[in-house]
Amino acid sequence: MIPVGVIPSTMDYFVFSITCSPPYDEILIAELANIGFESFMETATGIEAFVMEGEFDQEAFQEVWQKYKDCGISYDKGRVQKVNWNEEWEKNYAPIAVDDRVYVRASFHPPKEGVGYEIVINPKMSFGTGHHATTYLMMQLLLEQEVKGKSVLDLGSGTGILAILAAKMGAAHVQALDIDEWCVENGNENFLENKAPIVMEKGSIQEVKPKGPFDFILANINKNVLMDEMGQYAGILNSGGKLLISGFYQEDASDLAYLAEKLGLAKEEEYEREQWVAVQFQKSIQASN
Repeated sequence: MIPVGVIPSTMDYFVFSITCSPPYDEILIAELANIGFESFMETATGIEAFVMEGEFDQEAFQEVWQKYKDCGISYDKGRVQKVNWNEEWEKNYAPIAVDDRVYVRASFHPPKEGVGYEIVINPKMSFGTGHHATTYLMMQLLLEQEVKGKSVLDLGSGTGILAILAAKMGAAHVQALDIDEWCVENGNENFLENKAPIVMEKGSIQEVKPKGPFDFILANINKNVLMDEMGQYAGILNSGGKLLISGFYQEDASDLAYLAEKLGLAKEEEYEREQWVAVQFQKSIQASN
């Protein structure tokens, strides 16, 4: 399990082990947070959601569940005994290294010498610690780019980890967006922690309408959103600019590549990890903005 939030109490909790795929993990986090759930942990199959026993509203939970029960999700309910959850969270959130070039840790971990880029992420309720395959793959792709002096747009920024890495790699300008208020708050805290000159804005690409053009666009979201927004990405990408995307499985890569090609985006690289995929495209030099 990858901790996404800190449980602030030592009282007994109900734990709901929810099996789901993006975007329903983030959707359910938002929905359940509104009905008293206090913390969430990312797992290999979805999320675990925690609610204090005395605060659990069965009727409200069923109302949420009815909205998404036909979306390929399921859950098991259990009880968690009294425990110091802050201590457990810290023990379970281990630092990670990406190709020995990036070291991602929380503020309670000691720094590490001899790495190219060190990023401090305190994830709270936001995804993006580098542990999930899609974030890891996006960092791998980004590390292969010449970002220094370039403009970068990070969509679905989450904890802000990719935006922070771009800034540390020397990007001249980084703009970060996320539709979730928790992510925006957490991302901006992480920007301050890493002294990154970025301010995350709340909203989708349609709502914020970033001006561009950008040399790099990073989008770690999900297939449906990527398909819907691909034309907008191509429209604000510089000629010769790069689009890096993830948040989908191998079987979905061909659909995204087909659409990208129609928009003048040529596939350059594809990385895979744990059945998740990240793909890099380049906008045709001839294609107009």
